[in-house]
Amino acid sequence: VQLQASGGGLVQAGGSLRLSCEASGNIDTINRLGWYRQAPRKQRELVANINSGGTTNYADSVKGRFTISRGNAKNTVYVQMNSLKPEDTAVYYCYIGTRRGVYWGTGTLVTVSS
Repeated sequence: VQLQASGGGLVQAGGSLRLSCEASGNIDTINRLGWYRQAPRKQRELVANINSGGTTNYADSVKGRFTISRGNAKNTVYVQMNSLKPEDTAVYYCYIGTRRGVYWGTGTLVTVSS
């Protein structure tokens, strides 16, 4: 199973980015997809996730600014990030949870300048 994330980059505070992640390979039933992030010298933290029923969950720090969604192909996940802040700067990792386990993407860097 491979996860390819894309969409990171450099943006000014107040700007927007959309991250994408596509899973491929021998994928079992996907129960949950989502994003974590890790800023320099900080622990990895949950950004948002979405389960197979469409229920979403967000970190308090991104509520109202980020929107997670699942693609029609069901093996893709997106996060629309609006009103970005410098503290959103981090490497963003996508993941999928299946019956066989959790799989991670390699990460995409988001840098928000002030």
